[in-house]
Amino acid sequence: MKKSLWAAALQLACVMAPVAAPRAEIIEQIIVKVNGDIITKTEFEQRQVLALRARKIDVDPKSEELKKAVAEITPQLIVDAVDELILLQRGRDELGYKLSDEQFNQVVSQIRKDNKLETEEAFLAALKQEGMTMADLRRSLEKQMIISRVQGQDVGQKVGITEEEALAYHAAHRDEFTKPASVTLREIQLNVPASAEGVSAADDQATRERVEEIRARVKAGEAFEKIAGELSDAPSKANGGLIGPLTMTELAPALQKLLSDMKPGDISEPLRTPKGYQLLKLETLTPEEVLPPEQVRDQIAEKLYAAKREVELRKYLARMRKEAIIEWKNDELRKAYEAGLAADATATPPADPAPAPAAAPAAPSGD
Repeated sequence: MKKSLWAAALQLACVMAPVAAPRAEIIEQIIVKVNGDIITKTEFEQRQVLALRARKIDVDPKSEELKKAVAEITPQLIVDAVDELILLQRGRDELGYKLSDEQFNQVVSQIRKDNKLETEEAFLAALKQEGMTMADLRRSLEKQMIISRVQGQDVGQKVGITEEEALAYHAAHRDEFTKPASVTLREIQLNVPASAEGVSAADDQATRERVEEIRARVKAGEAFEKIAGELSDAPSKANGGLIGPLTMTELAPALQKLLSDMKPGDISEPLRTPKGYQLLKLETLTPEEVLPPEQVRDQIAEKLYAAKREVELRKYLARMRKEAIIEWKNDELRKAYEAGLAADATATPPADPAPAPAAAPAAPSGD
């Protein structure tokens, strides 16, 4: 079975697999009761194993790293387990949510299609390989669906964003909505002939002189792209030496400095490259631009919604926990739960849910 099978539709299902078991099936240790429903020791251990694997922690019981990791993850895991059960009860028992046969069949059909599992037998075999039955899969998917719908109804629908908030966010985060300066270049690259002994000074000088002659021809009026298509040794010769458009931040600092002193249409002096000599022509230069609020309205709304929803969800869960009847059967996990709540209470929700910008890629080479 492809790893991507669980990465989308089933990733959350696997993580949230523990579901309150019917009372007739209780044959093992109960760690907590929440409004009469239970979480068992085995169910919680499944969560711990999945969390450890996600961290790529060795689950060897003799490992000291394992003991430390378990102590770190357990408080939040037990809080999440109780919260999920409370949300499940809200959706299942109070709102009457359930996964219909049609919805379940649609999900299964999509999973089979995405993973090229054309027959029922192939799908069941793949499911077995993941340690799940069709019934396990349905319970897990239904649980995730119910919790998602409860959060959407009880929290998401109550989060509103005003025009003033959107404008204030735009003003405070202009860098997020700034389109960087970009350039389009053309190049002519001539490589210096090389032999087993290396590059001779004479060949190097001759190549430089040829590049200077080409520059003089361009300055005299010949089309840069025509000469690039005829003489350049760079792959870009197929496009008349065209490179880009490229954002200025993608370029090496030395190249940025060179281009900052050029205007569209200007030709550089011959530049030494690892393979020979290069001429650059600045075709176009688009200056940095801050996109107006109306053009990035959806992005602003998404960022604000995520941040405000996180705050409201915390308040909602805190209220639901107070209303729930939680009966602990394991004192060690009760203490971990209380530690998790304390950590959650002191944590500051992210003001900006947007991911950190990726590092700038390496500067392009004309070689």
